[in-house]
Amino acid sequence: MRENHFDNVSNGKGFIAALDQSGGSTPKALAAYGVMEEAYSTEDEMFDLVHEMRTRIITAPAFDSEHILGAILFKQTMDSKIEGKYTADYLAEEKGIAPFLKVDNGLAEKSKGVQMMKPIPNLKDTLVRANERHIFGTKMRSVIHEANAEGIKEIVDQQFKFAKEITDAGLVPIVEPEVNIHSKEKEEAENILKDEIMKHLDKLAEDEKVMLKLTLPETPNLYKEATEHPRVVRVVALSGGYTRKEANEKLRHNEGLIASFSRALTQDLRVDQSDEEFNESLRKAIESIYDASVNKK
Repeated sequence: MRENHFDNVSNGKGFIAALDQSGGSTPKALAAYGVMEEAYSTEDEMFDLVHEMRTRIITAPAFDSEHILGAILFKQTMDSKIEGKYTADYLAEEKGIAPFLKVDNGLAEKSKGVQMMKPIPNLKDTLVRANERHIFGTKMRSVIHEANAEGIKEIVDQQFKFAKEITDAGLVPIVEPEVNIHSKEKEEAENILKDEIMKHLDKLAEDEKVMLKLTLPETPNLYKEATEHPRVVRVVALSGGYTRKEANEKLRHNEGLIASFSRALTQDLRVDQSDEEFNESLRKAIESIYDASVNKK
């Protein structure tokens, strides 16, 4: 199954659905869906509600392998079930979609113009569980706010340090050094980031394969060299706060990049929609993101 996933994620047409809202972002995701904070009183209740939302998305007819290559899950989602199967097994066996797992513990305080990832002392145990749950790959996010060369280098160093542990565990890591779309130094920061990423890619061993998840760049095709690198499985783009229309338009100008959208995917979905309305809204979103991922200008 993992070999099939690797071939499809590497070469297939489609995009990666980001369904990995964590403890910090879940209340916002639920509110956008129409579930306000008064609807739950504990963290467990909150995660149950967001799992219901994710289940509704994943089981929808339009959420299929024709359009979607992979889906990124949160840790609680990995241990939750859909129709009697663990979520990753449901994705792989019922949908033919590769399951990924968010493994970071959130962001540290801003320093040197960036936010590194918090330490991940439990990473080894998480990777063991991920293999038991038949997870294909992982994702970890840090954020760049300024064109600070030292801070950007430290972010990329940290990302690839963890990526080494993940590849050693037999999983495919998604390296995600996001650049804040509101940064006044966004273009300069992206140029520095690209150079640091390429240095690390060139140092990878032949059996070390990574994916990159990057903010849609100011300069079209900035990351084209990375998409063609022999150690890169795929380069995917995050929406980062752009609307779906904005993100799709930027994506069309970047050859080799496919989407890995979260908010831009779910922005039109509401808890009070009928199944027909929900499925139609999701279908339109999926088809538009797919089109932007495979058809370039």
